[in-house]
Amino acid sequence: MERGKILNLESLKEVIENEKKQGKKISLANGGFDIIHIGHIRYLKAAKKIGDILVVAINSDESLKTLKGDHRAEIDENGRAIIISSFEFVDYVTIFNELRVDNVLLAIKPDFHCKGSDYTIDSVPEKDIVKSYGGEIAIVGGSKIRSTSDIIKFESLKRGEK
Repeated sequence: MERGKILNLESLKEVIENEKKQGKKISLANGGFDIIHIGHIRYLKAAKKIGDILVVAINSDESLKTLKGDHRAEIDENGRAIIISSFEFVDYVTIFNELRVDNVLLAIKPDFHCKGSDYTIDSVPEKDIVKSYGGEIAIVGGSKIRSTSDIIKFESLKRGEK
């Protein structure tokens, strides 16, 4: 899929190499972004503030289903990519199939791997990969006040579902 800001990993790697040659600092944020809420906006805006270029890596439908259950994704991966790419503070979007964002990190080697406040620097699964190429882990976005899973669960309860 190649539509403006939405790039496959190979194309993204080339673009990011050019951005780095221009002295730009790269931030990477990742997640499912299944139902956009204020926590996502705070996370992504904070990730953009610490770098010049913000790349958002979105879990594919298959990886989101594996991580969150068969009932997910609420919005398909292409729809989620289009939504995230529409934010002015997001520079590039890519979709990844794995359960972790390791391959994206190794391909583009961002200066900052940004995670939300539900993580600590020590609990970030990819911390050793980021350290291996000299990048930094950044915990951004303030305290976690929402999660997509909680929103879906609440809406299901309101409808009388279990």
